[in-house]
Amino acid sequence: MAVAAFVRNQLRHQQYLRAFSSSSPSSILNPSDPSAVLTSKQKSRAALRLLKSETNPSRIVDICRAASLCPSDSHLDRLALSDAISALAESRSFTEVRSILDSLSLASLPHAIVLYGQAGLHDDAIRTFQKSPSARTLNALLFACIVGGRHEEVSRIFSDFPGAHDITPNIETYNNVIKAFSESGTTRSFYSVLDKMCNAGVKPDTITFCNALAGFYMEERFDDVKKVLELLKKHGCDHGLGIYNSRIQSLCKLKRTNEAKELFKEMEKKGIKPTWITYNHLIFGFCNEGQLEDAKKLYQEMKKRGRVPISKCHFTLIHFLCKGGDFEAALSVCKDSMSQNWIPNFSTMKMLVKGLIGSSKVEEARDIMEKVKEKFPGNADMWKEVEEAFPK
Repeated sequence: MAVAAFVRNQLRHQQYLRAFSSSSPSSILNPSDPSAVLTSKQKSRAALRLLKSETNPSRIVDICRAASLCPSDSHLDRLALSDAISALAESRSFTEVRSILDSLSLASLPHAIVLYGQAGLHDDAIRTFQKSPSARTLNALLFACIVGGRHEEVSRIFSDFPGAHDITPNIETYNNVIKAFSESGTTRSFYSVLDKMCNAGVKPDTITFCNALAGFYMEERFDDVKKVLELLKKHGCDHGLGIYNSRIQSLCKLKRTNEAKELFKEMEKKGIKPTWITYNHLIFGFCNEGQLEDAKKLYQEMKKRGRVPISKCHFTLIHFLCKGGDFEAALSVCKDSMSQNWIPNFSTMKMLVKGLIGSSKVEEARDIMEKVKEKFPGNADMWKEVEEAFPK
């Protein structure tokens, strides 16, 4: 059965390649106006939009090729390729993954390595690294292991590859190794890695200690947290915004958001201004603990201070407010989000619309639903069940 599926995928891919060769990039990326000449950025934006909902493996390849995605040059291209590889990996279309990534330029090799890790193709990540071994591609390979959940491989690669390929590890190398230990529940290995860094003449930075703190918090080793903070001072690193954000995030994940709020107050007393990242961590923490009033207050405070929330912050708050039955507040946050052209996923929007209907806010519910349908006309059929809930 697996062989038959593979053959079908190959035939389908070949058919699409033939179709692609006779199609212009604009006809694929902008079918409503196939004669239009698109700039590089317009191609990237069109590809990103199309890849958000495309599931056909060969069509995904076509879109990537039509847009000439180059992750080394453009953040938009990196986002688009990440979406493409995620979709292909989910459908186990690994031939198409290789078709896209093996065609990238030499400058994009580190991105290709990470994307192979994202797709779960560890051997391909190593194969790509071996095309051009360097500190940069080594770091990409270590990060690919982390992204792909192959934390156990990080120690082996860190131990064997630098010597085998005459590579001198740098600060990013060590930080990736510490991150892998922290994410896999073996954070105490941090101390030996720190010693190796110092012996090699590599000075630890804020990311070094943020990675260690995140791991020790996750393992609830609070004595080690204190030791890391002491080491932070010893090595002349600043206990600034990055460290506070890391500690606040870790405490919120542990559902110790009130402690995180105390850290928030401490950093403000020191004159360290919180960013939207700080607020986002706290809002998630309070939402996750059911303290929705605190979350709403922080959201309003963030807006007053001119800290613009990102889409994730809006989506988190809308979701939890709906779950908590506060549909009026959820509607207000949703309007803020939609004014930025950020729309939560369908399940959250469905929960909001049904909640508004149940709260006798029928017109508001209908208005929200119609705006989403207009934005995503291809998903209009998904709203049929909700439409039946409206009063006749």
